[in-house]
Amino acid sequence: MADLTRSSQEAPALSVRGLSFSFPGQPHLFKELSFDIKQGEFVSILAASGIGKTTLFRMLAGLLIPQAGTITIGTQENSAAEASKQGKIGYMPQKDCLMPWRTVLDNAALGLELSGTSKREARRRVLELLPGLGLEGTERKYPHELSGGMRQRVSFLRSLLGGGELFLLDEPFSALDAMTRVSMQEWLLQVWEQHRKTILFITHDVDEALLLSDRVLVAAESPITTLSELNVTLPRPRSYEAALDPAFIGLKRQLLEHLGRTVSGRAGVTV
Repeated sequence: MADLTRSSQEAPALSVRGLSFSFPGQPHLFKELSFDIKQGEFVSILAASGIGKTTLFRMLAGLLIPQAGTITIGTQENSAAEASKQGKIGYMPQKDCLMPWRTVLDNAALGLELSGTSKREARRRVLELLPGLGLEGTERKYPHELSGGMRQRVSFLRSLLGGGELFLLDEPFSALDAMTRVSMQEWLLQVWEQHRKTILFITHDVDEALLLSDRVLVAAESPITTLSELNVTLPRPRSYEAALDPAFIGLKRQLLEHLGRTVSGRAGVTV
């Protein structure tokens, strides 16, 4: 593993420099943290629960203001708050946050409508994408009529259509059962291969991080001052069968050892 100190010749999709943050009366969650995400990368942040991953995402989405440091989004070097206002950040939280009174069609079109697209045009664009996301025939259904995996697909489609340059996915599959979760991971891989959007993905599941990512950034202790980096050299396109590959198991051992865990041979180890 290498420390995240290198710079890229290409302008990054996300650049964080000297980030510090703490809640009132609490110790620092982040202290002088710096890292970059390249254009079109799929990067996962792997850390234990409660270490501050969701707080980091709220700062990256412009919902929280850091006490020190800068967050720069895209080639135009917008701040997180500016980029959020301009619709350049797609933020998908753990819960799908679908509006129960709106159909799949209207939930997915919401981001477009808020950005000024006419309702008719927004619906047309949603209908075009539903088949490719496995949602054909669901446009008139309401959230309570959908499975958990389908609700997450609608939520992702809403973020995708928002036009964001950077997508922040905060453990979007954590509440799903194991079989649905695997299905959604493979689905996300296919969608990413098609669109090649820049994705920063939060997880505490080692297998999920390795399966999805180009790189895994690891936060091993609090406060988070550095993120260690593991390049995932597994060939793409990938499916869940990659988890059986010796190379996958070797990468998994490196992550677990870095986190101070003993490799026990169990699948789906979380931290």
